[in-house]
Order: sequence, then C-alpha cells, then structure tokens
Amino acid sequence: MLRIVTALGTIVLLFIFVGSGFAAADPPDKQSEKAPSEAALKRTRKMVNMLDEIYKTSIVLITDKYVNDDNDFPAGSAFVALFKSMDQKGYHKVRLIDLTGEPFEEANVAEDEFEKEGGKQLKSGKAYVEKIIYKKGKPYLRAMTPVPVVMQKCVMCHPHYADVKKGVPIGAMTYTVPID
Repeated sequence: MLRIVTALGTIVLLFIFVGSGFAAADPPDKQSEKAPSEAALKRTRKMVNMLDEIYKTSIVLITDKYVNDDNDFPAGSAFVALFKSMDQKGYHKVRLIDLTGEPFEEANVAEDEFEKEGGKQLKSGKAYVEKIIYKKGKPYLRAMTPVPVVMQKCVMCHPHYADVKKGVPIGAMTYTVPID
C-alpha cells in the first residue's frame, strides 16, 4: 500500500507541472466566446494525449506490480482519487467511466450527452472523440478515449470483463481541459 501511495504521489507531482485550470460550467455567452486558435487547440490535444498516456500507463503499471489479490487497493480506485484531486486543485477534469452497463461504482457512468454519445462512438470503434465547449466565455476541450481490458488482473475486480473480446472498450477516460 505504501508503494502505491508513493507512486501516486510522484504522479501528482507530475501533474502539478502539467496542469491547468478547470471552472464550473455556466450557460454560454455567445458574445464573450472566442474560438481558440488552431495552435492552442493543437497544444491542448497534445496535452490530452499525454495525460491519457500517463494515466493509462500508470494504472497498468501499478496494477501489474502492486495488485496481486482481492485485498489489494485497486489502481483504478486510486486514480479516481487522483482525478478528483486534479479537479479540486483546478488543473483539469478527468473521469474513468464504464461502457459495459455494469459500473464498478455508481458514479462511474456517463454524466451528460457528450459522454453518452462519445461512449457509443468509442464502442463502435472510434479511437478518440472531442468537442469544444465554453465556460464563462473560456474554451475547453472535452475529449474521450477508450479503455479496453489489457490484462488478466482486471478481471479480479471486474469478473464481467472475462468474456469481453480483446480491444473492445469496457470504459472510457473523459477529459475537460482548458484551451490556452
């Protein structure tokens, strides 16, 4: 458990350098919304890609090295706590949601139309879904990427994944990142 906490602490420090702001949603004000530049959108897409690689790789590595039986703290649960911390500190918002209809936690389901429609697109084979939104006149990139079962240990906590075909997404990472 101490090793997982140490590993998560290191990852949190990484995100302090990577992070950016996240604000609560409000109705769009068309007059104050300014479309982001292509360069800013490209930078934000690159950041989402980097965050996605860091989060997914870390979850797999921690699961592989430190989760050995049902009594071990699941890496996915540890990362849900990390995601909450990133949001509370104002860096970005990220969620791990279920696409099977049998979520590990009730909160791990699509919250809005973007996540519902994005989940359908990911399940149909799309590798990435995005949309630009505005909060208080500031542009944000909403993005989703698929999460397939990548190792047998996933089935320890999620026995209903045992029959899922390789490469089929069982979940998604959803991101809301400011476009700066």
